[in-house]
Amino acid sequence: MIADSSPAPIPARLAAAPEQGPTVSFELFPPRSAAGEASLWAAIARLAEAAPDFISVTYGASGSSRDTSRAVVRHVLEHTQVRPVAHLTCIASERSELRTIAEGFLADGVRDVLALRGDPPAGAEPWVPPVDGLSRASELVAFLREIDPAVAIGVAATPSCLPAVPEPDAPLCGDLLALRAKQDAGAQYAITQVFFEADSYRRYVAAARAAGVDLPIIPGIVPLEDPARLRRLQEISGVPVPGALLDRLDSETDEQRRRAAGLELGAELVSEVLEAGAPGLHLYTFNQSRASIALLDRLGLRSGAA
Repeated sequence: MIADSSPAPIPARLAAAPEQGPTVSFELFPPRSAAGEASLWAAIARLAEAAPDFISVTYGASGSSRDTSRAVVRHVLEHTQVRPVAHLTCIASERSELRTIAEGFLADGVRDVLALRGDPPAGAEPWVPPVDGLSRASELVAFLREIDPAVAIGVAATPSCLPAVPEPDAPLCGDLLALRAKQDAGAQYAITQVFFEADSYRRYVAAARAAGVDLPIIPGIVPLEDPARLRRLQEISGVPVPGALLDRLDSETDEQRRRAAGLELGAELVSEVLEAGAPGLHLYTFNQSRASIALLDRLGLRSGAA
């Protein structure tokens, strides 16, 4: 179970952000090898020293990493004082299976879930959900509320859904409609997918508010030190990395200078979104600690041990 000295419940902490300062959180993914597991346990220990408000653990496509995801969540519970947020996807599971998984997390001591639709299995076109399954994240939010009304539920948000140049009288993008439905179903906060320009966050939040969404929207940020990783992330996510950012990193052939340049760019991005009113900062760590901790230190947001 979560110890009494653990951080405050996430919705309460977000509500207190204007007075207490922004929340800080990290995202991890399940390891794919024994070596990756050992490296991850070490990274978790270092990240926990920063006293984050929570650490989220991803859940593979169609639940493919279910067991290892749960193992990572248990490790966070057993070896740190940090609140773990268990990701849960619904698209390929029946209700009975989802209930078993959710109740297993709750039995372990989890009190926070990130409810996601998930992606259909590769090659499953057209996709048909299970007869007794769920097809939308909003349905999963409502289902989790039925299982345990006290569980804190976060959801995903996608700034890249908005066009770079807004079109007059354009209908709401599907992501904003989905986000409003997730809010109506009982979601309490949202975490954005990756973006690389502060204006993407500002425009998305403004559009969400205009659509009737009042959830706290936490920006999801990736450290900007590795141009190869950023290019790979661009391929996976479909979110373009600004050419000027890549050019700046590519211009530094020395690794230390490239890291310094990426740290400066990342700090500028985070500072801008915090100035725009972001209630917190969620860092995609890629199961490593150094770059994320360096960014927090640069911003003066690290509240744990030095």
